[in-house]
Amino acid sequence: MTVPAVTAPFLASAALLAGAGGAKLWRPDDTARALRAAGLPAHRRLVRLGALAELIVAVASVVAPGPLTGALVAAVYAAFTAFVGTALLRGWPISSCGCFGRPDTRPGLPHLTLDAAATVVATWWAAVAPHHIDRLLTPSPWHGWPLAFVAAVVAGLAYMVWTNPLERAAR
Repeated sequence: MTVPAVTAPFLASAALLAGAGGAKLWRPDDTARALRAAGLPAHRRLVRLGALAELIVAVASVVAPGPLTGALVAAVYAAFTAFVGTALLRGWPISSCGCFGRPDTRPGLPHLTLDAAATVVATWWAAVAPHHIDRLLTPSPWHGWPLAFVAAVVAGLAYMVWTNPLERAAR
């Protein structure tokens, strides 16, 4: 069995989820403000609990990538997609969703697109993932360092779109 083509984007999605979860654990305030603006429960402890869940799902997905962890990552990103989509449709006054634990860009179409794409990637992974980790590590052009490099590049590019450092620098 060869490694599915969706492996690198799935691992990138999981890595971004881990980074976002860890950042919100450290700094939950911007996410709490976004939830408050949406009329949702917004206690810092609740944000941290959600962030811890994100981190656990992400780490499990990297350590044991399989159909179950793919489904969990898909569920988390589906929730993000629903939140950002609803915020855009209803015009909630959210200056930042706090995805990475600090002010970043307003949720917009690029943010919604990346969340939806991560949902699709994780769903696809859940459908085609090898059922055992040893199959993922079988020799192929996509195992080891090349896979890690591609996943890191995909994650880095997605992070740049989500946080848009050029927009922040222009302010």
